[in-house]
Amino acid sequence: MSDFRPLSAQFSVAPQIGIEDVAEAKAQGFAMVLNNRPDGEEPSAPQGDDIAHAAAAEGLAYAAIPVGHAGFSHAQIDALDKILSHATGPILAYCRSGTRSTHLWALTRARAGDDVDAIVDAAAKAGYDLSGLRPMLDALAGEK
Repeated sequence: MSDFRPLSAQFSVAPQIGIEDVAEAKAQGFAMVLNNRPDGEEPSAPQGDDIAHAAAAEGLAYAAIPVGHAGFSHAQIDALDKILSHATGPILAYCRSGTRSTHLWALTRARAGDDVDAIVDAAAKAGYDLSGLRPMLDALAGEK
C-alpha cells in the first residue's frame, strides 16, 4: 500500500516506492516522481532506472537528486528549486524513509523565504521531525 505524505499541495514524500506505487502516484494526480535515493544504497530496492521506466510508462516525469550520507549541498537545493519552479503538477519525492526528501524540501522552501514554522509544522503533520534541522532552516530563511 502506498504511503504518500503531503508536505504541501504540490509536494509529497514517501518511503521507498515500488514499481506498483508509480501507477498509484499517477492515479492520485502526481505529475512527477523525484528520486532522492542514490542507486545501490539498497540493492534489493528498485533502482532509479526501474522507477524512471515505470514513470515513463505512466506518462509521469522523473528526476533524481540523490542525497547520500554526506548530507545536503547547495547544488541539491538549487536542483530542487529548479524542479519546483518548472513543475507542471504535484511531485512525489521518495528516499528510504522519506526523511531526506522532507529535509531537502524544507531546506529549499526555507531558502525561498517560506515561513520556517509552517515548514516545520507541515513536516510534523507528515510524521517528520525537523527539530535537528531548525538552525539550518532559520539560517537559510535569514539569507532572504
